[in-house]
Amino acid sequence: MIELNLKIDEIQDSDYIDAKITYVGFVDPYGVEGILVLRSDDGKEFHMRAFSGEVARHITNFIEGQRDSIPTIYNMIEEVAEHNELLLVRIKVYESGSVLRANLYFTGKTELVMRNYRASDAIALASFYNIPILVRKNLLKEKMEA
Repeated sequence: MIELNLKIDEIQDSDYIDAKITYVGFVDPYGVEGILVLRSDDGKEFHMRAFSGEVARHITNFIEGQRDSIPTIYNMIEEVAEHNELLLVRIKVYESGSVLRANLYFTGKTELVMRNYRASDAIALASFYNIPILVRKNLLKEKMEA
């Protein structure tokens, strides 16, 4: 779902908090399923899994500054945004039923919100563009010690 002419620069929604990627890895030894940890400034964490190992590898590459081999779908989003003079400025991750979703916020010639997309792909794009990742507060939990 796409909505136009929304206020992207409005005050941050109090239900969301800025989080940073602190870990990216794999659940299994074959790298089929990815896992990542998002941590807020207050130390609370959200452990996300059940997404492809391929996306986890892209996130790792983007964090490490390797942006030369961007996947086709991410490249397409970049080209469409560039063509329309839009810039991805933030994402919001939330739970929708039993799955994680994200809204992508673009600004430029117009403001655009793309709603209900896969959270893992949105996080990959956020790591590519080095933009804020906002996570619904109810997903964050106190840090667990092993």
